[in-house]
Amino acid sequence: MASLNVLLLPEPGSGHLMSLIEAGKRLLGHGGRHAQEFTVTVLVVRPPTPETTSEVDAHVRRVEASGIGVRFHHLPAEEPPTDCGGNLQEFKSRYLELYKPHVRAAARELRASALVIDFFATTVLDVARELAVPAYIYFTSTAGLLALMLRLPALEREVDVDFEAYEGTVDVPGLPPVPAGSTPGFMGRKSSPNFTWFVYHGRRFMDADGIIVNTVAELEPGLLAAIAEGRCAPGRRPAPPLYPIGPVLDLGARDGASDEACVRWLDAQPRASVVFLCFGSLGWFDAAKAREVAAGLERSGHRFLWALRGPPAAGSRHPSDADLDALLPKGFLERTEGRGLVWPRWAPQKAVLAHPAVGGFVTHCGWNSTLESLWHGVPLAPWPLYAEQHLNAFELVADMGVAVPLQVDRKRDNFVEAAELERTVRSLLGGGSEEARRAREKAAEMKAACRKAVAEGGSSHAALERLREAIREGARAGTATTA
Repeated sequence: MASLNVLLLPEPGSGHLMSLIEAGKRLLGHGGRHAQEFTVTVLVVRPPTPETTSEVDAHVRRVEASGIGVRFHHLPAEEPPTDCGGNLQEFKSRYLELYKPHVRAAARELRASALVIDFFATTVLDVARELAVPAYIYFTSTAGLLALMLRLPALEREVDVDFEAYEGTVDVPGLPPVPAGSTPGFMGRKSSPNFTWFVYHGRRFMDADGIIVNTVAELEPGLLAAIAEGRCAPGRRPAPPLYPIGPVLDLGARDGASDEACVRWLDAQPRASVVFLCFGSLGWFDAAKAREVAAGLERSGHRFLWALRGPPAAGSRHPSDADLDALLPKGFLERTEGRGLVWPRWAPQKAVLAHPAVGGFVTHCGWNSTLESLWHGVPLAPWPLYAEQHLNAFELVADMGVAVPLQVDRKRDNFVEAAELERTVRSLLGGGSEEARRAREKAAEMKAACRKAVAEGGSSHAALERLREAIREGARAGTATTA
């Protein structure tokens, strides 16, 4: 019998691409044990910028050279929309919509048995229905954001003002009441195309044959139950089958191993004594923020490793290597020498979080970074910057309990006062507060839960097998595309 060809359609940013490739590797199974039964083919959409193109091309080459069995099919290029006016979510959604004809052609040519699409690509569900190919959403973020997006069509009617002017709380089943100030940035103005597109995606999720979520059942049990039971979607409709297969992380051989000098510096520090500050691939600080952080770290008295990045170069979205003389207070490096290290370039985050010297993580709350931290049992202090990160921060503190709160002034471009950072670092690294003790205990508990989930017999392992069986059943029912 011919193998079942599962086509993956990621959003062309490297983060979404890498996560969906990792999910495809999981489908093939450890050591490729299911490689004879399944073929995984990534449909590569040309990234809209040369900078992103080089990143994606490099990652594709690495995966191809690894011999893991994931294949790549490059779709014909389309010109990206030019009239989105900085509305990033609108841009991603419209750009992927342009590729519908190419996805249709690829599904026919490659005899697709199933299609797994990024959550920005729900317009492609129309192609799947036309070809009678089962289609699954791949959701790269939390079940919390998924629940909120399913609620959006109803929330649009229930809240009669823009969310940026709303002073109440938002009802997301499975979470405590969410303050309006903790909702994602795309919800600010209802008239924004970004908001309109997220309402559209939330509605279209219900048309999928299933939703694959990069989370762990034990991490978000209440939210997953609320979604499955129909408490989120309009009309209390149960969602399509959920497959929480996380944490989907590329840990591999690099997990915990690095020759970077910052990791060697950690070797000389006591166990769980260092707070690590790192803000993702797009996070950078100006001098005002950097000096406030420096003051807070210095006054805390604790050890720290701070990955500090400077503003992007012209034409780039990615931070530059930091100019420490321009960003830091005079004498700061000398006064903290020995107990602190400021790392002015990209940091090997997975290796740092795996190091036993790290006892806390001040993070932008990107979901991949959060999962990496929990995989290693490191408690967090959330400093959200953009996208859905404010919702993630709320969930980490108020629902999961794996983080201590950090007061972030969203109206001042997510500014944090030195005294607030000082308090949080002291709490995170051994402070006697109940919230810190609980965060450390819950982070350790979630470390065990994440590792158990992906092991044979665990919840994520079982969800992955349910997904395989659904794809098999789709093929047996004659829904696979024919030439």
